[in-house]
Amino acid sequence: MSFYEKRDLKNMQKIGQYLSKLPDFCYDFFTGIENNSSTLTRVNYAMDLFIFFDYLEKFVQRKPKMEITLQDLDNLQSRNIENYLSYLSYYEINDKMMKNTERGKARKLASIRSFFKYLFDHDMLSSNVASKVKTPKLHNKEIIRLETDEVERMLDAVASPTSFSQRQKTYNKNTQERDNAIVTLFLGTGIRISELVGLNVEDFDFSQNAFKVTRKGGNQTILYFSGEVKDALLVWLEKRKTIKLQEGENAMFVSLQNKRICVRAVENLVKKFAKEGSPLKKISPHKLRSTFGTNLYRETKDIYIVADVLGHKDVNTTKKHYAAISEDMRKSVAGKVKIHHLD
Repeated sequence: MSFYEKRDLKNMQKIGQYLSKLPDFCYDFFTGIENNSSTLTRVNYAMDLFIFFDYLEKFVQRKPKMEITLQDLDNLQSRNIENYLSYLSYYEINDKMMKNTERGKARKLASIRSFFKYLFDHDMLSSNVASKVKTPKLHNKEIIRLETDEVERMLDAVASPTSFSQRQKTYNKNTQERDNAIVTLFLGTGIRISELVGLNVEDFDFSQNAFKVTRKGGNQTILYFSGEVKDALLVWLEKRKTIKLQEGENAMFVSLQNKRICVRAVENLVKKFAKEGSPLKKISPHKLRSTFGTNLYRETKDIYIVADVLGHKDVNTTKKHYAAISEDMRKSVAGKVKIHHLD
């Protein structure tokens, strides 16, 4: 079973766990969207619906989630959903305190809208109250990325971390080639963390400096990398040959447990090395993706190339990656217009 098949199976099990605690008509919704959505999307829907029904149980219907009926949903008013959005600022679920930003609220509202639209379109509700609720106003987030000198310091940290404890340095020595290859591949191609974790050795063709990546939604595409990335990957592959892996393990990047590295481990290693390169910025793998997107736009000045390489379906998403470029341009023209002209 491939990495992506295992991931889908795990997601489907999570969906089943959520649905087992929700009314039966929720199954109809998930059956309806199955052919047009990924398992990850449906996991998020299931989680969002569970939180919504938990709210209804506690504050609106005052009865167990499983007993909430379609008639109960039909009787809801828009203010009930608006109150739910307010509740999402700080709430408790499964004995844990949670909070949501405006973006988190917008996503959860989108899930509720999709759910109500499905029920309404299939004549299970007489009206669609969720469609009347406005999306929270979203403020543009600052795009955080690394500058050239910060990238160099981060890569230096992989080779020789200065702030690590002796134990951390010993650990780093065992993973240095792998970590350098991971960070270099992020910075040199802009792939997503899920795409990196899912890579297999046979996905790479070093004669063409190319590799096959499985994008969001399951589509596969060929991306290309530079000589710098190639060098880092080949050094890691030589080290990988010395590791006694489980039979049949074909993951490009493996953990100290000699199996495919997980998303959390990659997030942690990027975070710890980025902290040395740029202590004031919170850098994640996605921020390395933003760094690549910005640098690629600086070199090509072609937003459509950047969108294609990053795998964005909407070029407007890509525009966020060159917000810093606009700032560079504004700075560069600041002295062009003279107020006082010399005679």
